Amino acid sequence: MLALLRGQITFTCAASCMDVSFLFVGLLTWAKATASEFLICLIEKLILFVGLQDGLTWLLNPPEQNLPLILADHGFDVWIANTRGTRFSRRHTSLDPSQMEFWNWSWDELVAYDLPAVFDHVYEQTGQKIHYVGHSLGTLIALASFSEGLQVDKLKSAALLSPIAYLSYMRTALGVIAAKSFVGEITTLLGLAEFNPKGKPVADFLKSLCTNPVVNCYDLLTSLTGRNCCLNSSTVDLFLRNEPQSTSTKNMVHLAQTVRDGVIAKFNYGRPDYNLMHYGEFRPPIYNISNIPHDLPLFVSYGGNDALADVRDVENLLDSFKFHDGDKLGVQFIKSYGHADFIMGINAKDIVYNQVVAFFKRQN
Repeated sequence: MLALLRGQITFTCAASCMDVSFLFVGLLTWAKATASEFLICLIEKLILFVGLQDGLTWLLNPPEQNLPLILADHGFDVWIANTRGTRFSRRHTSLDPSQMEFWNWSWDELVAYDLPAVFDHVYEQTGQKIHYVGHSLGTLIALASFSEGLQVDKLKSAALLSPIAYLSYMRTALGVIAAKSFVGEITTLLGLAEFNPKGKPVADFLKSLCTNPVVNCYDLLTSLTGRNCCLNSSTVDLFLRNEPQSTSTKNMVHLAQTVRDGVIAKFNYGRPDYNLMHYGEFRPPIYNISNIPHDLPLFVSYGGNDALADVRDVENLLDSFKFHDGDKLGVQFIKSYGHADFIMGINAKDIVYNQVVAFFKRQN
């Protein structure tokens, strides 16, 4: 576990999932922090070919501008989880990343195993209910998990930044082409279990997509996320030097299915008999977002310039909350914001993070 205590980084522990993978979960404290509250920041995965980051992405901006340290300064203990497959979460009790079976998972497993493991670990350490922050894929797995009744007994509230539950109107150049190209299915058939954007097979495929005239791979972040209003160029350079990181090809398939099918459903094995074997029915079960408890405090923040979490898709998500208790749902719309502005925007503290802090404090 990654810990930052009074400015010094140490490793403390790992959370073990039911399928015996290990996720490194970092306790982040700061000089002004106290042990009065607890929060999980689950790292994003930006669909489709970026957002494969570890938890350090939350910390790219200076201390006075990044959300974890702002929360720490307000008295929260901040735990940062790393998604499986990234550099800090590649351990397993019996498998090695070189084996195909190590990569036999999609975001269904993040919902069913990884997020519960993180919640259980933090709750065991603290004995207190948890505030949750998710961005991009971190919102999708949280919504799916909460809709299944998981974690809600340990959850105090959740802030969902740039939520990507529905993706029918996603309009990033690279993402749309990739999803419609059945990229995941193709690479699965070729036996590529690890989707490593820096490995030769995936890199060659991405280069082929870059030949499309609508894709500008000289401006990679924009091709992946759409235009962002408020990023520092040096932060973007640092981001692109370290990211994206590996995920499973099966996860990419699942995300592509979410884009193409327009529903939030479990992984589709492509054949009715295979689905029947896994689920007891011919089609993958749907995650019913309206099943999330109506009294669970939720804060949703989304941008008018977000090409991944398009306004129409977010409005579809918000329609799932039409019966939510009115005083338990907060919604913020920022017309100028794009997808990456929520974690790297130079003005995110004033526009978004102060709202998140105020929302959490109202739940006390």
